[in-house]
Amino acid sequence: MFRPLSIFIGSRYTRAKRRNHFISFISLTSMIGLALGVLAMIVVLSVMNGFQKEMSSRILGMVPHATIGNAQPLDDWRAVAEAAQRNPQVLAAAPFSELDGMLSYKGAMQSIQVNGIDPAEEDKVSIIGRHIVQGSLEGLKPDEFGVVLGEITARRFRLNVGDKLTLIVPEPSSVPGGITPRMQRLTVVAVFKVGAELDGNLALIHIADAGSIQRLQPGQVQSVRLALEDLYKAPQVSAAIAAQLGDGYRASDWTLTQGSLFSAMKMEKTMIGLLLLLIVAVAAFNIIATLIMVVADKGADIAILRTLGATPGQIMATFVVQGSIIGVIGTTVGAVLGVIAALNVSQLVGWLERISGQHIFSSDVYFISNLPSDLQGFDVLLICAAALGLSFLATLYPSWRAAQVQPAEALRYE
Repeated sequence: MFRPLSIFIGSRYTRAKRRNHFISFISLTSMIGLALGVLAMIVVLSVMNGFQKEMSSRILGMVPHATIGNAQPLDDWRAVAEAAQRNPQVLAAAPFSELDGMLSYKGAMQSIQVNGIDPAEEDKVSIIGRHIVQGSLEGLKPDEFGVVLGEITARRFRLNVGDKLTLIVPEPSSVPGGITPRMQRLTVVAVFKVGAELDGNLALIHIADAGSIQRLQPGQVQSVRLALEDLYKAPQVSAAIAAQLGDGYRASDWTLTQGSLFSAMKMEKTMIGLLLLLIVAVAAFNIIATLIMVVADKGADIAILRTLGATPGQIMATFVVQGSIIGVIGTTVGAVLGVIAALNVSQLVGWLERISGQHIFSSDVYFISNLPSDLQGFDVLLICAAALGLSFLATLYPSWRAAQVQPAEALRYE
């Protein structure tokens, strides 16, 4: 089978010879370094993708994707919901109210965000129903002032279903200072656990009870909560719906309350990816060292090839091929092992926990009790492209040096 001269000689130089085992060993270490770098990048980025996906499903499954409200309370929230659902991005809508306050129990206090919800509609826009660990969401009934607390809050106050506590909310007043506290007795009807920070700063009450605390008229709500198909289009979709509804309507979305968290996670992923890319860069420098030693070792061979008619371009291509083979093999091995490891990292961590008898990710310490992994094809392609690109760039200088070898000088002492 016909092969170009550069590919034939370059592939032969890659294999071990009797007198250059050390050079072959350096080539092997370069391949191993590339493989380890690619493997580490794939596994780490997959774990970070899994963590981001897990946090997105938990946090953004609890907080509103978007809300539509008015300067005045909504008298007919269903009309607003129907208008919003005409947008193809809107999956569901439900009434929603929000207020901030303090919880008080036996002298202990903590700040809390209280959401008013309709238990009959909430499952359409939230994952809360799947994360109740005590009681039930149906325990929220109008005019009974029940409350659903997060697991961290319940544990902090040592509360169980049926216990009573006090909600303190600020209320505008005509007295000096302008604000007076209003207290409302609440009964714990359920406890949820989503495994995120919301377990310690969110509480749910019935929409009618929230309206009573806010001194709204019966049937009035503060806003309508929307569940969207594409979370990252929330600002555009909610703004378009508010504009369609007319003057006075305003939109809010999750990027205003949780956007900084996900921006930080995206930045962290980018920075860790760049740091791990340094491992690949070190392996690429090994390729440079390998090829420089090969050029020094093969000076006589290069001179003979030049006297037989090989052009400087062919000589340069020969060593580019040799370095590229190292890069391709190392990248391929690392990509295969990285994909296998990323797909099985959760099972591997579980196996280590069973063998050691220790919980690496204890639910008492971390918000997640396992190591999530989300392998994305684009990340794998990007990592492999970066590794191959660095490997190719590493071959250019040694190959150029080989092309500059003068036959007379190289053969002078042979």
